[in-house]
Amino acid sequence: MSTIPETQRAVQLVGPDELVLNEAKAVYTPNENQILCKVVVVGLCFSDLKLLKQFSGHVRKSEVVAGLDPVVLQENPAYVPGEKPTVPGHEPVVEIIAVGDKVERFKVGERYMIQADWRWIETANSNGAFGYNFEGALQEYVLLDERIIISPDGTSMLLSAPADQRAASAFALSEPWACGEDAYQEVQRQGLKEGGSLLIVSEAQGDKEAAHKFFRENPEPAERVRVVLKPGGCTCEGALTSLEEVPDNHFDDIIYFGSDADVMGSLFAKGKKGALFITCQCGGTFGKPVMTAVGGVHYRGFRIVGTPGGDVMAALSSIPERCEMRKGDNVNIIGAAGPMGVTHVIRDLCVGDGVTVYAADLSDERLEALAKIAEPTAAANGTTYVGYNPTKTQQDIKFDLQVVMAPVPALVATAVTSCAPKGIIDIFAGIPADKYGEVDLDTYCANQLYFVGTSGSTMEDIEIVLNHVAEGDIDTNVSVAAISGLNDAVLGIRKVEKQEVPGKIMVYPSCKDLKLTLLTDLAATLPEVAAKLVNDVWTKEAEEALLAHYDEQPNSRTTK
Repeated sequence: MSTIPETQRAVQLVGPDELVLNEAKAVYTPNENQILCKVVVVGLCFSDLKLLKQFSGHVRKSEVVAGLDPVVLQENPAYVPGEKPTVPGHEPVVEIIAVGDKVERFKVGERYMIQADWRWIETANSNGAFGYNFEGALQEYVLLDERIIISPDGTSMLLSAPADQRAASAFALSEPWACGEDAYQEVQRQGLKEGGSLLIVSEAQGDKEAAHKFFRENPEPAERVRVVLKPGGCTCEGALTSLEEVPDNHFDDIIYFGSDADVMGSLFAKGKKGALFITCQCGGTFGKPVMTAVGGVHYRGFRIVGTPGGDVMAALSSIPERCEMRKGDNVNIIGAAGPMGVTHVIRDLCVGDGVTVYAADLSDERLEALAKIAEPTAAANGTTYVGYNPTKTQQDIKFDLQVVMAPVPALVATAVTSCAPKGIIDIFAGIPADKYGEVDLDTYCANQLYFVGTSGSTMEDIEIVLNHVAEGDIDTNVSVAAISGLNDAVLGIRKVEKQEVPGKIMVYPSCKDLKLTLLTDLAATLPEVAAKLVNDVWTKEAEEALLAHYDEQPNSRTTK
């Protein structure tokens, strides 16, 4: 027998930029295939802001179109696509308190971290996700379904988070740290997609010999469409003469022989999710910034490569197998002192080989807080840390790897001009999928730069982070800057929006009256908890002291 409350407190997003604290949201009773969990802790994430602003327009808030039996969705009140109110919060640790009779792999009392990115469940332009089109963890209790959280290959989206091993917060933080890890670990496609669709647009004479060699050595696409826009372009029988005849959102690969900025900008609409855009300028230049689908890099997996000449293989040579740091790289984290920026800085300092990590942020206060963690981390790992405010100090070097942590297209454009040849630019912040920005693609092609952008994480990424944590290489709790109960969770999200907290805010729903409190201020209100911090870093002992301080006694009903 388990006790399940009738109602709970929950943060709900009910419309664009409309957050409310519902004091009496129903707690769902699980059916025979479902699982009811108590939320132990959940981190606030910058991605919550993207959902907050876009609401039903967010690619992960839309209807599921494939990957699940519609009956499973109909039976699940926590499935809330489109205009339905949702509960944000996709970085939790939960404890199971009730399971249905047909649930096979999970038992009451077990504690898990949730991998929130359910990639096999398709929406129109993305995938299903916990905290988006399925209710998340900014509530006291959350409903899951075993038929949803087990992937087709049998992989569980719940990862064990035993209470006796480490703090729930450390497990919960493995998810955002894994999102950062994914940016470095994702394997890049380095050629045409086998069996895919190819669009070739010509308005300049390319390197015929190199082109013929490329097409001989690459997989034959299932569909090949050629468009010749100018008489000087490579001609072939049956070629189209206008892009208006070419469907949008259709091609896996697009090769452009030319240097017309307007034509180049129009080609991004022709690519489907995961499309590779190959630009051969054939000796020309765009001569002005190109309106580039920077949002598509992050959310739609667009990849863009180029060369000043006409050799397709030369353009493709800029694609790395992975976007990991190279030995001795100069790494620039733009927006480094925010919650996710900290994860990149610390991760790179810990695992980089002789790298120098430059941390750019507009807040001197946040940079000072970051330095307290980053400087000893660098000293312990043989790496170098340099924090700077770009409004006051300019770095007179070219960077090998840059990570853009703010969803601002202008920052992407600036990163292009400050990159070393063969440099990698990670558009980590989720610029909306349909957002374009002006980019100097002449410099991009001349230096053979490479945009990468990943969204979410894989189980492999999480396992890498958990291994780092287990081996003592990384302490994810260095990200924690503040703690809160649900009552101040909306305030916490607004502080994330305004970048007022130099790190992660961890919400403990069972701590009903806990105000949002910086760890640096904790001694004034919870001295017994503050005493368990180590060098102002959150610990398992501090978490245990916090949870022991609060005693939850809800009105409840008894169920089987």
